[in-house]
Amino acid sequence: MTINNTELEKYLVEFKRDLHMNPELSNEEYETTQKIKEALKSQNITILDLPLQTGVIAEIKGSTPGPTIALRADIDALPILEQADVAFPSTNKGIMHACGHDFHTSVILGAAFLLKQVEEKLAGTIRFIFQPAEETSHGAKAILETGALDDVDAIFGLHNDPTLRVGELGTKHGVLTAAVDRFEIKVTATGAHAAKPEEGNDPIIITSHIISALQTIISRNVAPREAAVLSITQIHSGNTWNVIPDSAYLEGTVRTFSRTERAFIEKRMQQVLHGIGVTFDANIEFFWHPGPPSVDNTPEWADFAFEIGDKTGYTTKTLEASSIGEDFALYQEKIPGVFVMIGSGGPYDLHHPKFKIDDTALFPASQYFYELAVGALEKSNLK
Repeated sequence: MTINNTELEKYLVEFKRDLHMNPELSNEEYETTQKIKEALKSQNITILDLPLQTGVIAEIKGSTPGPTIALRADIDALPILEQADVAFPSTNKGIMHACGHDFHTSVILGAAFLLKQVEEKLAGTIRFIFQPAEETSHGAKAILETGALDDVDAIFGLHNDPTLRVGELGTKHGVLTAAVDRFEIKVTATGAHAAKPEEGNDPIIITSHIISALQTIISRNVAPREAAVLSITQIHSGNTWNVIPDSAYLEGTVRTFSRTERAFIEKRMQQVLHGIGVTFDANIEFFWHPGPPSVDNTPEWADFAFEIGDKTGYTTKTLEASSIGEDFALYQEKIPGVFVMIGSGGPYDLHHPKFKIDDTALFPASQYFYELAVGALEKSNLK
């Protein structure tokens, strides 16, 4: 079934709004997966038979052999209670597309529909990755484990950016996002009556020293030119007013832009915590959970992304690196490519309960990724 651009633009907005009304958390995107499959089948786009519980990989093969180009979108939502002023709010209470993955999915679906219409003219293969579980940083790994990207020559991904106006597009050479790591700290001490603190070694006092000391890693051990973030986001200890507890728990995140600083901060945290444990005669356990590395754009493809942006009418901008994280970086460890930020109009930032996207940004983004894929095939064929 051929669909013209006017019909497709309307279809994509309706598809995106349906996803927005029915968000699903990471690795629970069963209905979302089914909707994507049904949409692809409506255009006779081949869906690869792969061992994925959620998520979809599809492809369009041209009339002649050639390179393989991949376009990637993420499909999961967040555990956030929606407060956005939209006519199509989430019907799954406490779950919301507060990062715009409904938009990303619809953009790449639209590109797939457009590419299907020129299938016979393509010299190579376009593969479409609708990835689950980006918010937990596990989805890209699951996609890579299928082997479906082993023959991919270049990969392109997107994220909406509320700080950019609709009609603006941004990216940069090299590092675009931060490496994202999570840590946990468990303090085991000796509790006591609140009136007799000398009989214990207060884990709350120990925790306060931990917080202060860890912040000095950024302020005194990391050079100002090397940006890094260390944030403690959870503290739990005690359960009543007149008892000093015997344990405390902290959790947080570290964001870095270089492998050297990433490794250094983990090691330095271990040293600091060991010293505090000895000082206060307490047992301090440290758990480091590595997340995705930095998105690191291939300069050649970043230049190409700008070129296609100019061609398709976007105002292109060279962005500063951001401390957000993205598991698209795992693909780039194996495949050259670029991650592009598409202006979505704001005013609320990603992960905000009032976050919403201007839907007029959707179809132009699909056209952009259509042109990007076609151009990338042509560029790769010339190599």
